[in-house]
Order: sequence, then structure tokens, then C-alpha cells
Amino acid sequence: MTRVAVDLARPVVLGPNQPPERFYRGGDRIAAFRGRQAGAERVPEDWVGSTTALFGDTGLGLSTLPDGRLLAEAVEADAVHWLGAGHVGRFGADIGLLVKLLDAGERLPVHAHPDVAFAHDALGLGHGKTEAWIVLEPGDVHLGFARDVGRAELGDWVERQDVPAMLGAMHRLTLSRGDAVLVPAGIPHAIGDGLLVVELQEPTDLSILLEWDGYGIDGRRDGHLGLGHPAALDAVDTHGWSAAEVRGLVRATAGTDGPLLPGGEPFFRAERWRAPGAWDAGFAVVVVIDGTGELVDRDGRTTDLRRGSTVLVPHAAGELDLVAGPRLEVVRCRPPAPSQTG
Repeated sequence: MTRVAVDLARPVVLGPNQPPERFYRGGDRIAAFRGRQAGAERVPEDWVGSTTALFGDTGLGLSTLPDGRLLAEAVEADAVHWLGAGHVGRFGADIGLLVKLLDAGERLPVHAHPDVAFAHDALGLGHGKTEAWIVLEPGDVHLGFARDVGRAELGDWVERQDVPAMLGAMHRLTLSRGDAVLVPAGIPHAIGDGLLVVELQEPTDLSILLEWDGYGIDGRRDGHLGLGHPAALDAVDTHGWSAAEVRGLVRATAGTDGPLLPGGEPFFRAERWRAPGAWDAGFAVVVVIDGTGELVDRDGRTTDLRRGSTVLVPHAAGELDLVAGPRLEVVRCRPPAPSQTG
């Protein structure tokens, strides 16, 4: 690996970080978004500024800095530099955030993620996996059961891989570019073919598969976090969501600036910026959705922004000015605020 000297007190432009051979197809849209040539078929996720490894792995998924160090190691060595004293005082060296680009080259299988309490009690972890999607290219999703589903009924569907029954019991939504969707832990969901999203989530790789037939994974062996499906299914939200409740998880935010995910603040924050503005100091993962611009620090040093680039901002970079060029649109992804309660 080529090591590049870089001032880590400034924003850091990150290259792709795509774990290979995932169990579903995708990756072409990420390549096009980043302005790169498409490559392998099963690289549907780009883990941006990640200190999280794939479940059951110790290295895949972790982001590497231009100087060759893992971001996780750099944060552990100087958490205040990266995260700020307020964050460290409340959360320690835990960034508390994982950001991904996700390209659904096919419909993802129906699955769910455990909440904090289940992850703590069953796996000894400090995070579950509430997540959110900011839509870059539109498509359909299945989200939540539309009626109460009995625990035995769900177990039977999973055992027999009765996918029509699962999908038939779920809400189906069409998402547009710019929509922001909060996906609470536990709620079953399946992202549809063609969607490209920026995904914010708690920093884990915890998924419970309800569906796996036809995908490149043995769900009976690997789809239950090592707990067995009878135990893992206890993490799935089986209550019926009304159409209004599910629509309440979706905000049509295209063309708007400012916070995108009210209600998600205990887990993460996301802001859309298109106009020039001043950024307060704080750790962030920045995804440039469109156009060009610059980040300028208090010493006048600039970091170029262009469509498809991803930028890691350490707290030590201080206050920054966003300079907007033609069509600039960025999403600034942040951990929960140190003062956040809930």
C-alpha cells in the first residue's frame, strides 16, 4: 500500500472502501457516482470513514487513512483530536457512526437488525443497528409488517423460506431522490433493486436474515448472528405498522437544506448543504452528492469537493467554511451530539 503524508488536522479525502464478495449484487452505481470504471459484481457497499469491521471479521470494512494507518487505530491513539473533548467525555473513543454508500444491484433479502438492548444482552455489544437512508437514485422498498405477525408464523415463513408471504405482509413504498428514511432497529425491511443510498447507521454489522434463498449466503448457517434463528427472531419487530406510521419514517427532503433525520438524533445526524455556510468544529463524514465546492479552514487552506468524493473531517480541523460551486450538494453525516439525550 502506498503511504501518503497528509495533515490529519485537515479534512481528509478518502478513496473507496468496498468489502469484496458480498452476498448480493451491486457496485456499478457506486462506481459511476465516484467517476470510476465499474469492476467486480458483488461490491455493493462502500464503507466510508469506518471503524467497524464486518461481523465475524477483524479487518474487512475498516477504513485506511492516506498515511497507511487504520482510522480505528488513529482514533484510539488520539480520540480528542478526531472526536473532540465533549464527544470523548460522553462516548469515549467510540465514534458511534458508520456511513456507507449502498447500491442495490438486486432486491436485498428481507432482514432486520437488533436494537441496543438485544445486542447488549445477546451479544455483549454497546450498539444495535438503527439505520437511515438518504436516497440518491430512486426505487421501491419493503418496510415493516402491515399487520401483527405471530412469532410462530414468522418462524414458519423463515423455515420454509416463504418469501411471498413475507413480502405480502409488508408495506411497499416508492422512494424518490432526496427522501430521507429512518429505519428503527427491529423493523423488517428489504431495499429494492436500483436504489442507491447514503446509509447512516449505528457502528455494527448485525443483520438477521429472514430470507436467503437465491442469494450468495447460507442463511441457515450464517443468517442469525450465531444465535440460531429461534433466538435471533426475538429481535424482529412483528407488530403491525399502519400506513401512516410507516410514511412517518420517510421525509421528502429533496431541494431542502438543514437536518434530514429528526428522530434519529440519539443515533446519528445528517444535514444537507447546498449554499455557502459556516460549519462548527466536529467529526463528520461528508458525501458530495453533486457539483463542486471547497472546505476552507481558518488558516485559508482548502479541500476540494466534487461529486462522488467522500471526506473525513476530524474535530481538530476546527471551524470550516463551505464554499459552494456550481450545483454543490453535500450531506454532512455526524455522530450524536455530546449533549444529546435519549
